[in-house]
Amino acid sequence: MTESNQHPGSTGARSATAGTGEQKSEWQTIKSIFAASSGNLVEWFDFYIYAFFSVYFAEQFFVEGNPTLSLMQSAGVFFVGFLMRPIGGYVFGRAADRIGRKNSMLISILLMCAGSLCMAILPTSATAGSWAAILLLLVRMIQGLAVGGEYGATATYMSEVATEGKRGFYSSFQYVTLIGGQLLASLLAVVMTHTLGTDQIEGGWWRLPFVIGAAAAVVSLWLRRGLEETTSTETRENENSGSFREVLRHPRSFFVVLGITCVGSLVFYVFTTYMQKFLLLQNEGTPGEETFNKGSIADLMTVCLLIFVVMQPIAGKISDKIGRKNNMLIFVIGMIALPIPLLSMIGKSQSMVTAGILIVIAMAFISMYTSISGIVKAEMFPAHIRGIGVGFTYAIGNSLFGGSAEYVALWFRNAGLGTWFAIYVVAIAIVGLVAVLFMHDNRKHSTIDNAHSSAYKRIGS
Repeated sequence: MTESNQHPGSTGARSATAGTGEQKSEWQTIKSIFAASSGNLVEWFDFYIYAFFSVYFAEQFFVEGNPTLSLMQSAGVFFVGFLMRPIGGYVFGRAADRIGRKNSMLISILLMCAGSLCMAILPTSATAGSWAAILLLLVRMIQGLAVGGEYGATATYMSEVATEGKRGFYSSFQYVTLIGGQLLASLLAVVMTHTLGTDQIEGGWWRLPFVIGAAAAVVSLWLRRGLEETTSTETRENENSGSFREVLRHPRSFFVVLGITCVGSLVFYVFTTYMQKFLLLQNEGTPGEETFNKGSIADLMTVCLLIFVVMQPIAGKISDKIGRKNNMLIFVIGMIALPIPLLSMIGKSQSMVTAGILIVIAMAFISMYTSISGIVKAEMFPAHIRGIGVGFTYAIGNSLFGGSAEYVALWFRNAGLGTWFAIYVVAIAIVGLVAVLFMHDNRKHSTIDNAHSSAYKRIGS
């Protein structure tokens, strides 16, 4: 008996509107992608504001007088936010399968809006003492829950609504907006640094970005209200819909998604958010003029992220031609070969241009993963568990390795073992290579386009 016979409604929809069975026009698809990805941009903007502005407010909540330790504590809170992602991935992934992708996305954007408003009014240790750090931690947990729910629902929705044969290209806009959120946070840091200066930002203006993020979430909520649902009533009412136990009956899909997420999330955060701290600490204790200061680093990362955004649809389109597995092989092989020499050269660089070129080289390989991060996972799970299969599994690997990237890197540095961090990255990349080798070619085995003939079969009764 085939999987689809065992579980009616488990197959993926080939049309752009799985719930209705009607084929969308290209323009309708573009509008749906835009509306769905707008919330993705806002949520990640809200989440990344913390990473970019923590250098301005870390000592107001944590240890004063020791930049490395205060940044480590700030990164620790960033990590805790990531640890909430599996909970968000489970709750919202299950919701995406049982009540629909659209409703799940609406709830997650509302939660992020609330978290951003709370960040904007948090008291510092000067007024709240030790409670300041505790409150900061709680707010980041709320935001982590929201982002954990956002990824799975959005990745699944955009994969299903995309046009067949162009799913890699259209799905790449999830990371266009994800990185776009990071880019906007970085750009805002640049503007505020040049117009207000470090002293004024540290004096309280760091709260402004969180107010902006909350307001943008309201706009996204309005855009998402017009989305059409991609799941059918049959799929949502399947007795195993949204069940993680059912996900585990697809072990190949589960472990491949987990393996590629571990390395993908790790290197993404190493060469984006951690680079800011890496370059900043490079000149710590160096007398004379600093090559890398907060303002110049913000400028550099803004340019790098802009280039990274442009890479996404290009790499996504490549995957439509050569297959997702080949994209992933290019990515993991690059991440095995490059981190040790690149991190060493960036660390020794005395030129902003040189450092930027090296970072962009890493990003070119990483884009082979990020551009198809959502679709490559969605194509491994049947529709009735696609939300939780993508969202929860991704959140586990992302929280453990993406969220810990900065903290682990800073720990190695604080212990005087900075060069060992690159070896750690390579070791995780090798695990990712093993996972990619167990992937099937999506051009024959996609559960969205070839559900009945996909090799990603259910195990057990």
